[in-house]
Amino acid sequence: MQTMLRRLLGGLLLCVPLAAAAQFPNGPVRLNVGFPPGTGPDIVARTLSQHMGPLLGESVVVENKVGAGGQIAAQTVARSPADGQTLLLGEVGSISISPATYRNLNYDPPRDFAPISEVVRADFVLVVPATSPYKDLAAFIDAAKKAPDRLNFATFGAGTPGHFGAELFAREAGLKIEAIHYRSTGDAVSGLVSGGVQAAFVTTALAAPQVQGGKLRALATTGAQRTQALADVPTFAERGLPAVNFGAWFALFAPAGTPDAVLTRLQADSAAALRQPAAVKTLGEAGFVVVGSDRQALQALLTAESKRWTEVVKATGFRAD
Repeated sequence: MQTMLRRLLGGLLLCVPLAAAAQFPNGPVRLNVGFPPGTGPDIVARTLSQHMGPLLGESVVVENKVGAGGQIAAQTVARSPADGQTLLLGEVGSISISPATYRNLNYDPPRDFAPISEVVRADFVLVVPATSPYKDLAAFIDAAKKAPDRLNFATFGAGTPGHFGAELFAREAGLKIEAIHYRSTGDAVSGLVSGGVQAAFVTTALAAPQVQGGKLRALATTGAQRTQALADVPTFAERGLPAVNFGAWFALFAPAGTPDAVLTRLQADSAAALRQPAAVKTLGEAGFVVVGSDRQALQALLTAESKRWTEVVKATGFRAD
């Protein structure tokens, strides 16, 4: 009798995820992104939603929850029902850096989110105004070391990858910088183009059109290899600074507690969507490398990135609150 009862119970438990998968999705899926329309993260979200919707059999609606470096979007998803209908396009800043910089963050990534898939990644690039006297990385570093004052680095906000990437670069190159935190991406780029600040770390997705348009000059990229979008620009490793190798990644998350079968479905369909030639083309032209990882690979990335950025933040002594 006990054996039969255990088998019956096991069968019922097995049916739970199958039932969840069968009922999913139940209406439009909402994909939250923490940045404004037209930005790199928004392009990623809309490309993914366009190609993922037909696979799910429901529309994927992008919702721009702008503010606090992606934290508002993250908070929204952390507090949403764990049914797979509300997703987050999370990124390195709000997921791996913010927990180390904010004492009172309103969400805890390991506790509140279920990882689904790394969607895309992009390198960062050190850029200066097109009118800058620095033609290459060596000249920039030499001038920075000789300058009586700190060099001004624009950031898209305190605690963002561009902020701590600049701090990492300064530590490795042996120079001093002053971070100038702007309220928005547009304001920071405007300040950089006008010469109001001397340099910045921005993603290749953002830098490429500005460099190609003659408004900014690229000195070095942070990837292990040169980026296709800026093929003539050397990497930091090529210039003797291999530790300056950080990047931007964007990944898909659901609220913690979402059924495993739903997460599996979301991972499979998101990865399949990213493999479609039109998606690869759109994202590649925007400066991104398509990944479409499995859930285990994303979890390994999250573990490594949390450790990495916690150490960088701790070394700077920076706290946002």
